[in-house]
Formats: sequence, structure tokens, C-alpha cells
Amino acid sequence: MGGSLNANHLLFLGHGALWTIGLSLIAFAGGGIAAFIIALCRISPNRAVRIVTAGYVQLIQGTPLLVIMFLSYFGLSAIGFSISPLAAAGASLTVYVSAYLGEIWRGCIQAVPKPQWEAAEGLALTKAERMTKVILPQAIRIATPPTVGFMVQIIKNTSLASVVGFVELARAGQIINNSLFEPFLTYSVIAVIYFALCYPISRLSRRLERRSGLPRIKPVTA
Repeated sequence: MGGSLNANHLLFLGHGALWTIGLSLIAFAGGGIAAFIIALCRISPNRAVRIVTAGYVQLIQGTPLLVIMFLSYFGLSAIGFSISPLAAAGASLTVYVSAYLGEIWRGCIQAVPKPQWEAAEGLALTKAERMTKVILPQAIRIATPPTVGFMVQIIKNTSLASVVGFVELARAGQIINNSLFEPFLTYSVIAVIYFALCYPISRLSRRLERRSGLPRIKPVTA
């Protein structure tokens, strides 16, 4: 016990940072697929589909991610389903991302000017063709800055995976601090690593926003 921060500790933090990146990519990939489906369902002409997906979004956005983590890991274990910390953290973040990113993308799709929708209809295109050839290409341009910006929220929220025993950056720092008892130094290093991960993405988001020349659609955060 005790000692000072050394190269081995920094290597351990670096390993945790890699898992943070990996978990963020899992959440973004899985959540992105689900978010796309949710976004389309939220603008569906079928009222029942809209109500169900709106209920899902409200439920997830109204539930803290920490609670979702606990339910995924401890809740499933309590009813007989064994799940690894990585699977629990990945599933929880995927659910979280799907609700928030789905709403961002819904807003971006609906932000496409109405004349574009009307022009697509005037060309006698099918619904699928109107969406894939006219609406979605424009919506992607609108959605890119807030989507990139939301990735920062994903990276920061991976720190909650420590509550289920998954060793990402925050958990790695906690383990090191438990042996060194130097919280200021340890967590300062962790803060610097998080900043190094998030700042370039934030800069990229602002640059894309300026290039788009469109009004900003802010990511919805918990």
C-alpha cells in the first residue's frame, strides 16, 4: 500500500482508457443502429408506432443511466441470467444512446425544409425513395455536428460502468487511488486523459457546425 504514481500506474490507466474508447464505440455502434430505427418510428405515419417509441424514449430519458446499469447487471443476475460487466455496460449504454441519439436524429430529419418533402412527393417517388434519395442525405448533413458532439457525452458516461465492476478509465483510477491514497494526483491525471479524449471531438463538432451553416441542434443530455 502507499507509494507514488509511476509508469506502471500510467500504463494501467492507459489500458483503462483503451477500454473506455472501446466501450464508447460499442455504445455508439449499437445505439446508433437502434437510434436510426427509433428516429424513423418517431416520424412514422402509424400513430401506434409513434406512441410506443415516444414512450420508450421518455422512459429511458427519465431513468438515470446508473439505474439502467444496475438493472442490467444486478437485476438480470437476480433472476438467473449471468451477464459479464462488459456486456452489462455495453447493453446499458446502447439503450441510453439509442433514446437520446434517436431524438437528435428525429429532430434533424424533421429539420429538413418542408419544400424538400413536397418536392420529393411531386416527383412521384415512393416513401422509401423519398427518404433515401432526398430527405436522409440532407438530414445527415444537419445531424453530423450534434452527433459528433454527443460522442463526448458517451465517452464521459462510460465512467458509470465502474459500478458493475468493469475496469475502464475511471475504475482503473479508483483501483490505483485505493493503493496510493493520492486522490488529487490520481484523479487529476484521469481528468487530463478524459480531456485529451473529449476535447478534439468537441472541436470537431464545432468546426462541422460552422461549416454546415445551419442552426445548431443541441444534444439532449441527462
